[in-house]
Amino acid sequence: MLNKEQYLTPREIVAELDKYIIGQNNAKRNVAIALRNRWRRMNVKSEMRGEIVPNNILMIGATGVGKTEIARRLARIANAPFTKVEASKFTEVGYVGRDVESMVRDLVEQSVNLVKSEKKEEVKVRAEQIVEDLILDALIPPMKNMPAESTATLAANDTQPQNDQELNEKTRERFREKIRNGELEDRKIEISVKQPTGGGIGMVGGGMMDESSMINLQEMIGNMMPKKVKKRKVTIAEARKILLEEETSRLIDMDEVKELAIKKAENTGVIFIDEIDKIAAGSSKKGGPDVSREGVQRDLLPIVEGSTVNTKYGHIKTDHILFVAAGAFHVAKPSDLIPELQGRFPIRVELQNLTKEDFFHILKEPKNALTKQYESLLGAEDVELTFREEALDEIAETAFHINTEVENIGARRLHTVMSQLLNEFLFDVPDKIGPNAKITITRAMVQDKLQSLVTNRDLSEYIL
Repeated sequence: MLNKEQYLTPREIVAELDKYIIGQNNAKRNVAIALRNRWRRMNVKSEMRGEIVPNNILMIGATGVGKTEIARRLARIANAPFTKVEASKFTEVGYVGRDVESMVRDLVEQSVNLVKSEKKEEVKVRAEQIVEDLILDALIPPMKNMPAESTATLAANDTQPQNDQELNEKTRERFREKIRNGELEDRKIEISVKQPTGGGIGMVGGGMMDESSMINLQEMIGNMMPKKVKKRKVTIAEARKILLEEETSRLIDMDEVKELAIKKAENTGVIFIDEIDKIAAGSSKKGGPDVSREGVQRDLLPIVEGSTVNTKYGHIKTDHILFVAAGAFHVAKPSDLIPELQGRFPIRVELQNLTKEDFFHILKEPKNALTKQYESLLGAEDVELTFREEALDEIAETAFHINTEVENIGARRLHTVMSQLLNEFLFDVPDKIGPNAKITITRAMVQDKLQSLVTNRDLSEYIL
């Protein structure tokens, strides 16, 4: 069962999303409820737990209004495996039905990485102790591996202990202290490093096997082949990184990781299917492509309904994975999807187009706001960048105007506008604008720098 304290309430989830996403309160509320329902289902104490299915969500809204960001942030809040796929890629030339299952395999891969990271943290202290001993052995081999005269040479300045064993131990402890204090970071030592096995193993008649079987067979043959070990001379700082990675991987039980990862993906995984409107029948009036689009929908259906997919880590059931689909639906309508697929996305959320006020708040409030990103970038050069309120208002007005006149790409327009505004400063630092300089962005400066974007429509049409 999941610990209640580890799961946020719906209000707390919305509050977390508010730190990064402006507006779209209806969408935030729905995804918050869907996430909290995960904890509720896992804590149901009867056989009803297996019957409770997630309420998959269909987000409808123009590009750049926050659909993907909501789903991605949701997965981060829940510390859940997350993968994104564009539904339109399954209509490309060479599409094969089973390729749809690749998004589930990607989800499991993400889940394995998450669990592996957690396990690495658990064994980190133990691994660091082992690595310290390995580095010490490379510097001062233990007495049984090292001639007495070598030990005596390394400790020539020490007072003579009673015997060689004591001399070796004393020397090792003195060097252990130096390693811990970081005094020997640049000293070079020779270590043994395991080399990865060669590239993919070719298979005759590989087309007869599916992707998962090929991966499993290649991995099995790779494990049977002897591991190559290579001697490398590196600094102690580099050796610590290399050896720590090897030791943490060795201390982790990969069978346990795979088992936990499958469970994590099955019960908390989030799959975001973008551009689902591109596979709706109404997105094209030509006969051929429509057949392909409907075929993709029918291939997606069993995965969203709940099926078992074979991965290189084992079988995974998709019954309780949360699917979030999104699309602009400018041409097609949600009703153009096949009825069975529509029924698997019962929660419909319409995201609103961004207003000028939304752009202003996006520039100012989120923890990862573009203004804060550029302030940090120039701060790395000891240059202080500040934006006046009037300047932010003008930037928001410009972005909104270009979206209205050219093409509405939502908040992504701000990236273009900010780049055009600050490129000259970014180029001049640090050659012309040195450390401790202060740059203040004013309304007049914004109008001057962005005038070409607003007045030259031909140029603006080429700007994404």
